[in-house]
Amino acid sequence: MPTPTSDEQRNWHRLTRHFNKGCVDYHLLADGDRILIGLSGGKDSMALLRLMAERARIFRPRIEVVAVHVVMSSVDYSSDLDHLARYAAALGVPFHVAHATFDAAREPDKSRCFLCSWHRRKAMFELARQLGCNKLALGHHMDDIIETMLMNLTFEGNFTTMRPLLRMKKFDLTVIRPLCLVHEADLKEFAVHAQLPGQIKKCPFDGHTNRSEMKAVLHQLEALNPEARYSLWHSMAPILKDDAAAAR
Repeated sequence: MPTPTSDEQRNWHRLTRHFNKGCVDYHLLADGDRILIGLSGGKDSMALLRLMAERARIFRPRIEVVAVHVVMSSVDYSSDLDHLARYAAALGVPFHVAHATFDAAREPDKSRCFLCSWHRRKAMFELARQLGCNKLALGHHMDDIIETMLMNLTFEGNFTTMRPLLRMKKFDLTVIRPLCLVHEADLKEFAVHAQLPGQIKKCPFDGHTNRSEMKAVLHQLEALNPEARYSLWHSMAPILKDDAAAAR
């Protein structure tokens, strides 16, 4: 294995520091957790799997991690499953493949992106139940959470977003987002250092979206104020910590 460069080491240190802080600040991990990690093959989930695998080697809190990739048969795309399996195996993490589908004609009032996301999530919920996992870890990072808040505020008039910790009472499962304090820029740098282009997934519905617009808005706000993301983050403190406070 090549010796990490100083830039690579600094990048991994930043990722680890923000990952650990997010886990502590929002009480995401507890002793005895068995955590299913959604592994899409993108930079976010690949970094998350490595961070969680390394965290699982620490004695306290004692956790176990398992990875899953969901194949959506109703969406025309391809995933390099062998690449994902090798990546998980190198980290000592069991790897599973789940299958899901949806019929957009039966729910014409919902977008294909929503249906795909929801049915993928349901497949992960079911696998988590089968494997005895009490938590599902997703790869949403700080930029995702802020952009979601901006979209909800702009288009729905609601001051809401994805939470770092969310209890799903219906499924007896807790969703966690351990990358909640990680910057997307650091994940992009990680992808370069880790040479991740082995994954060839491409969504046919991925294009110009409200999220891409809000990503540009966030960059504009940071151009006005380099600390803008932290101001926005602190403004969300009451809604971000609702479930995390109950997890103490």
